[in-house]
Amino acid sequence: MRAGARHRQPPSVLAGSVPGNLVYMIHQASITVSTSGHRDMHDITDAVARVVAASGIRTGLAHVFNIGSTAAVGTIEFEPGLQEDLPELLDKLIPPSRHYGHEQAWQDGNGHSHLQASWLGPDLTVPVREGRLALGTWQQIFHLECDVKPRRREIVVTVMGE
Repeated sequence: MRAGARHRQPPSVLAGSVPGNLVYMIHQASITVSTSGHRDMHDITDAVARVVAASGIRTGLAHVFNIGSTAAVGTIEFEPGLQEDLPELLDKLIPPSRHYGHEQAWQDGNGHSHLQASWLGPDLTVPVREGRLALGTWQQIFHLECDVKPRRREIVVTVMGE
């Protein structure tokens, strides 16, 4: 986990029975990430893994959701080259500009931020197997800030399963 990312865990585990006497649980916690603004990328894999471990769920799904419309989450090989490449590609596909409808309405300089975040999406679902995230060796969960200013982001992690 990079500096600035921390894990908060509210006491929110729900349990219920489903057919076949299986116990289905839901556990939810938040991760906070402080960003430096546009293009700032954080590896949140370890923070999400800690939420999964704390859940006690052995088999299920971990849903990771960024609250806000100008940041995104996904998976990538989290290494310096790709940390530069992904935001650079997004700026080529959806460049900063004053010509977006959002800019015409709000003049806040972040029309491209909303579009980039929408392109990648605010959420990700990862299987949980044997109490751990089922990710590949070179696959990490990232948070990408698309907004033009530093932000304090809340990322909600919901773990569901048995």
